[in-house]
Amino acid sequence: MLEVAHLDVSHGNLQILWDVHLNVTQGDLVTLIGPNGSGKTTLVETIIGLNRSAKGRVTFRGEEILGLPPHVIFRKGLALVPERREIFPKMTVFENLQLGSPNYTAKGAVLDHVYSLFPILKDRESQQAGTMSGGEQQMLAIGRALMSEPGLLILDEPSTGLSPVLVAQVFSTLERLGREGMTILLLEQNVRHALQLCRRGYIIENGRIIQEGSSRDLLHDEHIQRAYLGI
Repeated sequence: MLEVAHLDVSHGNLQILWDVHLNVTQGDLVTLIGPNGSGKTTLVETIIGLNRSAKGRVTFRGEEILGLPPHVIFRKGLALVPERREIFPKMTVFENLQLGSPNYTAKGAVLDHVYSLFPILKDRESQQAGTMSGGEQQMLAIGRALMSEPGLLILDEPSTGLSPVLVAQVFSTLERLGREGMTILLLEQNVRHALQLCRRGYIIENGRIIQEGSSRDLLHDEHIQRAYLGI
């Protein structure tokens, strides 16, 4: 579904990513773990077309997408839930969901599926999105991304700023999407939750992938336990 190979990204004279590699197969749940400033968001911004001067290879469904503009990549089936959610606060919940659809409509089975995942969005579809709580806005951001029926869903730190109860709810929804066959790439600082949810993981530090493997192996790795799990 997604392959990143030999990816280098620089901002001016400062190199951010070094020879990054990453693979996500169809139907897989993969997590990318790393501290703040490790390069996670830069990698995602490159994948979705915001860093168009990067060097290397990024292929999606077998097609080279590195250098393509974001709207083209989106229409090929890649959707992002950004870290800051980026909802439109003056628009209603329903209008935000409309913007997630490639043809700007929100109806039918796709909308029904989003409402089944997040019933509160249906209850508040006429409410201005900016008046919702942070957790509700996160649900809206995920729902909006799902409106495009993506082949690959990328989530950038979806648990940021949420209470433990809401974090559990978000991860429960992602688990359900995984059971339904959704392909997911999850960037997350909540390492334990991420590895328990996903099947495989990559560790990025200082702009380099330093480790990869099954989630079970990573959970039992001494470096992961010491650096990220506090064991």
